[in-house]
Amino acid sequence: MAEKRGHSVDEIYRVLADRINNGMYLPGRKLSQSELANELDVSRTPLREALNRLQESGLVVATTNRGMEVAPVTFEETEQWYAMRLMIEPPIIAAVAGELTGGDLARMSEALQRMQEHSHRTKDFQDAHHAFHEVALVHYPPLIREMIESIYIKIIRHQRTYFSRPRAPEEFCDTDRLLLDALIAQDGELAKHILEFHLVDAALGLLLEADPDYVPKVLFLTASGLGIQLDCDNRQGGGRPAQMKWANGAAQNLPAMVTANVCYELDGRVSKVS
Repeated sequence: MAEKRGHSVDEIYRVLADRINNGMYLPGRKLSQSELANELDVSRTPLREALNRLQESGLVVATTNRGMEVAPVTFEETEQWYAMRLMIEPPIIAAVAGELTGGDLARMSEALQRMQEHSHRTKDFQDAHHAFHEVALVHYPPLIREMIESIYIKIIRHQRTYFSRPRAPEEFCDTDRLLLDALIAQDGELAKHILEFHLVDAALGLLLEADPDYVPKVLFLTASGLGIQLDCDNRQGGGRPAQMKWANGAAQNLPAMVTANVCYELDGRVSKVS
């Protein structure tokens, strides 16, 4: 019998992760090593290592009687991953804003252009959006960067579904343009607040598009602890758009913004991000 082709662990991991994230392998699907080895024409050893990496990434889970299977997607976990990002990323983007080079900013601009061009092609848009934020991510401390990358992998399935909504790509582009402008100006404090707005907007969009009655208590709790007030935090349901404010006028230089999920008022006025 012919030997299996020697695909690397990285190649097998990428193929399987892409199939899971694209919905080709649905939550709960059993991942038989023998079937996958034949389907992908790969050897068992690198396949086993790739499955272990998928388990570490949270895309598959090991069960007692069924072996490996595609992990479920839960609102509660997605909400908590975004809450963690909200705690970690904004202060770091403020700290590294002055470290971004002209080349970094050019790459962010190019990625933003690709986002605009691929607004109707969900996977391409999501890849460009990740590339946009990854430019700054490489300046994060290594362990924090690794943590954020791990969180991104865990939320990618929910995020891809949300990006298929008509308004979401346009609103992400608008907010990321404001973030890029703040980084070009080396205004770390402004970049921090825009990223806070961006993360709250993304989290509410993902959660409430899927379930309008979902109450994101963890997100509200985290925002409150950071001095961010969301006017929907004491309602029974989420309610959109949520009015977003910062304690003690912390975001006075932030422009007025509104998306389908969140709005920030400036002197009593609200306008679309641009």
